[in-house]
Amino acid sequence: MIELILEERCAACNKCVEICPTNVLAIAPDRIPRIARQEECETCFMCELYCPHDAIYVGPDCEKPQPVDKGAILVSGLLGEFRRNHGWDEWANDPHYTNEHWQMENVFLRARDLVKAGQ
Repeated sequence: MIELILEERCAACNKCVEICPTNVLAIAPDRIPRIARQEECETCFMCELYCPHDAIYVGPDCEKPQPVDKGAILVSGLLGEFRRNHGWDEWANDPHYTNEHWQMENVFLRARDLVKAGQ
């Protein structure tokens, strides 16, 4: 479930708002998008994939929100990891690289462990 949009990373491009299939995010005039309907999040990770600034953290629990520590998320390496391991953008036009979605299990397991540890 979407948990965090980091203001210092967000460029307010609203790509996340446009791509969200359940309209969880809302455009806030002259500000970053806001999480308007968190309970509607399907944990599809599309907002993370489409965020070119790695400003969004989606937690692994799709049933209920989980408290997250912004500082812990910033140092965890999780921001942007989904995009990097998926090969989103970086290798999209290079025929020498294939989709590396097989690496995603480690992303979800690390995120789950952070949540369990209360970080």
